[in-house]
Amino acid sequence: MNARHDVLSLEPRESAPTLPDQFRPHPLRGPFNALFFTALDRYLDRLLRPHKQSLFGSLPATVVELGPGVGANLRYLRAGTRLIAVEPNPAMHDRLRARAARAHIDLELHTTSAERIDLPDESVDAVISSLLLCTVTDPVAVLSEVHRILRPGGQYAFLEHVAAPDGTALRRLQRAVRRPWSWTFEGCSCERDLQAVIEAVGFAETTVETYRLRSPFVPVNSQIAGVARNRN
Repeated sequence: MNARHDVLSLEPRESAPTLPDQFRPHPLRGPFNALFFTALDRYLDRLLRPHKQSLFGSLPATVVELGPGVGANLRYLRAGTRLIAVEPNPAMHDRLRARAARAHIDLELHTTSAERIDLPDESVDAVISSLLLCTVTDPVAVLSEVHRILRPGGQYAFLEHVAAPDGTALRRLQRAVRRPWSWTFEGCSCERDLQAVIEAVGFAETTVETYRLRSPFVPVNSQIAGVARNRN
């Protein structure tokens, strides 16, 4: 764990461009994913908008987002919000910066991995992520970091796709496509029980909604959305 700090400096900065061992940029997959999520941004937002509006509609003035990608969630932040963006994929950075400028978001870009967030203990009030825990090497480590950096009473708002129930056709499909899906989407797994992982980390309270999308991207149609809070 990082040493405890009493004061967090939030001066605009970019962290050093050294990428951690957990993420190695790929010359094809990185640019492909940046283009893919840019091209499908409006369609994906229509699918997820009701859940995102509920989760991200009343966030504080400073927010940490893990894996913001090309900035799909910036539309839910108020102009003037300071966004501390933890995004190690360099293929996403130019689009994320441009979109933050258009939305009048004060962007502070960190290139560290979500498994080791370079922020002090108990230093922020809100952390958000969407479709992120499926891709990280160690979701338990990521959630432990979220728990560490949140102040007492702070909240983590999340939207993720998860493994479908055992024995279902969707679960069999997720298992069948695991390797090509993971390769194409930067390690994305359709088979994680992320609700159980989130609930086991140590948050004081966790509220989770389960739902199923109706989309052509069938392996990720089984999803959860919710909020986990630190103890006051």
